Amino acid sequence: MVNDNDQDTLPTKPKCNGTIVNGDGPITNGLPPSPTDLIPNGHNIMNDIDEDEPPPLEEIPTDENKMNGDSKPVELEGSEVKENGDNEKFNKEKVEDVIVIQDAVFTIKIQPPGTELFDLQVSPQEMVQEIHQVMMDREDTCHRTCFSLQLDGNVLDNFAELKSIEGLKEGAVIKVVEEPYTVREARIHVRHVRDLLKSLDPSDAYNGVDCQSLSFLNTILNDDRKRNKAGSNSIDCTPPDYIMPGTKNHPLMPLQPMCKENRMTPCLKVLTVSGWNPPPGTRKMHGDLMYLFIVTMEGTTYHVTASTRGFYVNESTQELFNPKPADQKHLSHSLIELLNKVSPVFKRNFAHLLKKRSQRHPFERVPTPFQVYSWMAPSMEHTIDSIRAEDAYTSRLGYEEHIPGQTRDWNEEIQTTRELPRKNLPERLLRERAVFKVHSDFVAAATRGAMAVIDGNVMAINPGDDSKMQMFIWNNIFFSLGFDVRDHYKEFGGDHAAYVAPSNDLQGVKAYNTVDVDGLYTLGTVVIDYRGYRITAQSIIPGILEREQEESVIYGSIDFGKTVVTCDKYKELLGKSAQQLKILPHKVVNHKTEEVEIYSSIECKGIKGNDGRHYVLDLLRTFPPDVNFLPIEGETLSEEVKKLGFPRQHRHKLCCLRQELIEAFVEHRYMVFIKHAAYLLMQNQHSCDDNVPNKEKDLPNKEEGTPNKEESAPNKEEDAPNTEEGTPNTDNTESSTKEEEEEDKSGEDKSDEEKKEDVSETDKDVNSNLSLDLELPNGGSECPVLNDIANEEEMKKLVAKMGDMPTEAAKALATPSKDAGDSHRDVVTRSAQLSGSLSDLEFDVRFNPDIYSEGVTHADPNGARFQKEKKLVRDAARFVVVNQIPTLISECLEHNIAPLDGYTLTEVLHQRGINMRYLGVLANVVSTAPPLSYLHKLCVSEMVIRSVKHLFKTYIQGVSMVSLAAAMSHYLNCFLSSFPNPQPPKADDELNNGHSKKKKGKKRVRYVSALGHDNTTWANLTPLDMWTNIKNEIKDYFHFDLKGDSVDTVCHKYKLQRATLLRELCIKIGIQLLLHEYEFDSKHKPTFTENDIVNIFPAVKHINPIASDAYHFFQSGQAKIQQGLLREGFELINEALNLFNNVYGPMHPEIAACMRTLARLHYLMGEQNEALDLQQKAVMMSERCNGVDHPNTITEYMHLALYCFATSQLTSALKLMYRARYLILLVFGEDHPEMAQCDSNIGLVLHGVGEYDLALKFLQKALDINNRYHGPKSLKAALSYHLVARVHSCRGDFRSALRNEKETYAVYKEQFGENHEKTKESSEVLSYLTQQAVTLQKTMNEIRKGGPKAAMRPLPITPPSMNSVLDTLNMINGIFLIPVSIRGLQKKVDPNTKAIEAAPSATPSTDNATTDDASETTQSEPTTNGEEAAR
Repeated sequence: MVNDNDQDTLPTKPKCNGTIVNGDGPITNGLPPSPTDLIPNGHNIMNDIDEDEPPPLEEIPTDENKMNGDSKPVELEGSEVKENGDNEKFNKEKVEDVIVIQDAVFTIKIQPPGTELFDLQVSPQEMVQEIHQVMMDREDTCHRTCFSLQLDGNVLDNFAELKSIEGLKEGAVIKVVEEPYTVREARIHVRHVRDLLKSLDPSDAYNGVDCQSLSFLNTILNDDRKRNKAGSNSIDCTPPDYIMPGTKNHPLMPLQPMCKENRMTPCLKVLTVSGWNPPPGTRKMHGDLMYLFIVTMEGTTYHVTASTRGFYVNESTQELFNPKPADQKHLSHSLIELLNKVSPVFKRNFAHLLKKRSQRHPFERVPTPFQVYSWMAPSMEHTIDSIRAEDAYTSRLGYEEHIPGQTRDWNEEIQTTRELPRKNLPERLLRERAVFKVHSDFVAAATRGAMAVIDGNVMAINPGDDSKMQMFIWNNIFFSLGFDVRDHYKEFGGDHAAYVAPSNDLQGVKAYNTVDVDGLYTLGTVVIDYRGYRITAQSIIPGILEREQEESVIYGSIDFGKTVVTCDKYKELLGKSAQQLKILPHKVVNHKTEEVEIYSSIECKGIKGNDGRHYVLDLLRTFPPDVNFLPIEGETLSEEVKKLGFPRQHRHKLCCLRQELIEAFVEHRYMVFIKHAAYLLMQNQHSCDDNVPNKEKDLPNKEEGTPNKEESAPNKEEDAPNTEEGTPNTDNTESSTKEEEEEDKSGEDKSDEEKKEDVSETDKDVNSNLSLDLELPNGGSECPVLNDIANEEEMKKLVAKMGDMPTEAAKALATPSKDAGDSHRDVVTRSAQLSGSLSDLEFDVRFNPDIYSEGVTHADPNGARFQKEKKLVRDAARFVVVNQIPTLISECLEHNIAPLDGYTLTEVLHQRGINMRYLGVLANVVSTAPPLSYLHKLCVSEMVIRSVKHLFKTYIQGVSMVSLAAAMSHYLNCFLSSFPNPQPPKADDELNNGHSKKKKGKKRVRYVSALGHDNTTWANLTPLDMWTNIKNEIKDYFHFDLKGDSVDTVCHKYKLQRATLLRELCIKIGIQLLLHEYEFDSKHKPTFTENDIVNIFPAVKHINPIASDAYHFFQSGQAKIQQGLLREGFELINEALNLFNNVYGPMHPEIAACMRTLARLHYLMGEQNEALDLQQKAVMMSERCNGVDHPNTITEYMHLALYCFATSQLTSALKLMYRARYLILLVFGEDHPEMAQCDSNIGLVLHGVGEYDLALKFLQKALDINNRYHGPKSLKAALSYHLVARVHSCRGDFRSALRNEKETYAVYKEQFGENHEKTKESSEVLSYLTQQAVTLQKTMNEIRKGGPKAAMRPLPITPPSMNSVLDTLNMINGIFLIPVSIRGLQKKVDPNTKAIEAAPSATPSTDNATTDDASETTQSEPTTNGEEAAR
């Protein structure tokens, strides 16, 4: 829906589409708005789909991986789509129902009472309810809430789609008719008025309520816009001192720049519910609904009656109740209209507020789907707000939720939305939209409930038990604490196991939800960490509280394997999910010595609820155990793993491998299987030579890069460290029929082999270089993690053979001739054995999650198959160490990834299936590799912060509310302050003012004891104890030796920043600090006081529902872009944005990422203004959804700065670049590879505006960073040398310019040879600079001699043109931001557009240069001679 005033199109609350309605709950409980509220003329999905016309194949993407992940877009082949996460019926579904057509929008007229008609553009898909929302958000109608919409005298149903309304067409007039109030409508109206009055107040965002969050983009750009309006052409280029290169102290105040204009003059002093409520019976009979008490800014008090007809002032006072109207003419249907009549100050200030509100971007007002908390907040005045008070002590603590008819049945809502049909695209969109909305509501309610439980506002259902054993029910949600109650986890690690079990269970729930088998249900699950406690919030299975657990469980075990029960229905349901989750059905022996086959881990329980649904819960061991952290008697690991110190004793026995690791491992083994089969078939077809068996024996070792140690077929396979990286994800990795599966995969594999040929050399060089430099923690001279392929020549030959394998050889595996029957079976058998398959007849790699579970009796523990199952689990754990970690290191060395903070490091590791407990291994491996020093620093920082978080958990538990701030400030002082002996503040001093010293002591003891059992051990902590505990925790958990025994020594040793440590810790444990500068280095006073602790927030873990179809379109669009088809890719990604909006609503991190990609495409196609508009939205959305200092937000700032420069907004571009640099400094520091790009951008722009001295500082810093992380002979360093030389030449320092340009020339000559374009260009620059240097020297000599020609002529220096600067900026920022084919761009990009310039297609490269390095050198600047290049 597109309004003529686009500032008012977005609602302040999510809209409802009528699918889920809770009784007569408020409209804000509905679903998110339609995508066309945000995207003018957006596409929409119509219901009248033509089933007979299939869509073009290129529009049907096939990959469900997240667009922010590392997977590459897939090539699209075939005519059907098999989707990963859905059931079999859905997998077989044809794609003919996916048709996207242009939405036929039309314009209607709206007639509000008392104002003029206005036009509104709508879509037939939208609902009447969305017009309601537009009315409540427009500046001239926002004060109305109780009205109906009528067409030709007929009232429109709020939940009807516009296309279903008879007579609604282009130009139709809809009248807005005021309706009588009810008590509920009156309360909604008063709340809406309060929200309007508070609409510019950021307190909700700082307090972390109502899904409000912060955005500072418009504040940062505000001054520049004013200057532009004033017509000033001056450009303010001066960077703040605190972001200059080399600055040591990074202040915290600039993190949240304050906008003075947001401090609005208040409209009212008091708006509250009157103490005369509720109306007596006699007044109810006259239509009184409620009474309000108002104090205007003039100081006048009014008692207002809310009646069915509207609002009027009555004659009551504080002492006397007189409900008669004071002045009948003041009766108004809206409270705002009444206040405008009685208070001139209100009328003036409210009009000003509405004007400011309308100037704010809608994205600054729309709620986020999940709450984002700020770790710093300014000192804010606490104002009187009765609505807020009513929320806190009534509805938000159980009043509204517990009224009959108002309580939400979360389990029913969660399961009902999952049961919605999903046969075609409109149905799937509706289903995913409903699932997402219910989930986000459930997360918000569970978080609120968990905080109430820990704060003591909810009574336990077992109040007589110990506090750690208590359980709670609030708002139909079940809450339990993360403690080992009744020694349930005694054998697994006690409280440590109980603490990690909910997180593992959440991963299991996520896995089963992704599989999404019809008829199998999981519980809504949220894990909340708050005040040191872990709380699990779950929806409640109907009837589970009415019977004992033994009676409820009809599948699984309640005592870890002693008693096991099963059920045919669960066998059927779990059999489907087990196939996709790679879980091996296995037999165990129960207490009756009966063999029982189960399809999950032994702890998984199946319960049939009273609603007839089959639920699975306790999914904490869905995936196999990580035997690297599970020492088992009689079991030995491989030598490579042993050398790294494995197996290690962990603090609990619930260490499991991640789902991402399982998928990568199975895919890897499948590729090994296919390659062996293809190789053997090739040998069988081309030759029956006697040497073939010998080649077979060598193949596994050549394939996987390990010495030929073992001869038996099942044990020959080893995991390749690098050869499998980059293969597209396949859907057929589970066991299937050997005939069909091999045919499909053999055909696909050939293209992968050709890719391997290109990347194998780089991988080899990277790993061989690493293996020379790195040492093992145990003193070994060679690192087994980074073993290289033994024989390079043999590997080359093998890869060449595999790439040339004829098609017939691949097909022969699936369709053998009659003569080759035995050889075909032999090939499959050998390939299956070599790939570690459980079956010799087909590829079958699945895992028994109970293989090492204590207490489980297996049916045949000594059989050969059982030993295979064990080996498979050991191999998967080994795969983490010998494949995934080296792959991660290779990607970091190639600069494909460069994590910036703890969050992005965690994300990068988890995407590759590496658990955080391997951080110590990773830190040790990269510790001696200079190009990865930033990664080592990040790993150490993350280990320190995680250890401090572990210690904080036990430190803060049991601390009473009165001591919380004091305890937290003391903890921070012991961690980060240089003050040697911080004393804990006396938390209750404020309670004792006015008492004598004697009474004061007695009072304190008596008061604390009255509060309950306060844990006072926190006061005994010292900095020495703290850092001793941190070192021990890191050693125990991560097996890493931290050098240093204080914050000063550790920060100096590992170059850590205390502000960065403070940020990471506050985010992880939920502390909110007062925004001001902290003196960490002071030896005379502690850094933190109890007044610096503003709040404590929960850390929430939950499942993120995904919009699968939107991801499909996005991946398909990326594939088109890789082929160089920018316009087609743009259309697909634009449709993905439409679908994302349809599912998620207007605000979501993935929508921000989608907008960033669209902005990039606009920019590549020369549409710079469109790129600027979309990127501005992406920045605001990332600030709101991710956080103002999130690494993704920094990336968005950099992109927006580029587009601002391209549209000649130079001051804005510099401000955004300065902001990005400041955030990188705060989040990590200066010594990060990303800083080189940021500094190059700043230096280039400063160079372009003539600030040569400033530009030189930033470009020199970029050069230093590039030399450090990419190497002095890299292409990035060559470019940096060239940029520095250009600035020196503009300053007239030709000697320095020559020195730097010589470095550039040397790199280009070594990389490309003397005849390459870049080398020739650099040579011309050198000639020009030499000429200028000689001329200058002659002039200087004449001056010294005092000859007749001693006049100093002005140097011929002109600043570079803006086009030249923009071309260079594009070179650094544009080409590698998105995987675009350069040849395709040559065809698609307008030749007049200088966003990207094509390069010679055959560019030689001998350096381990990354893609972005190469792309830089392949861009030729628009220079015609050395003089222009030097400029």
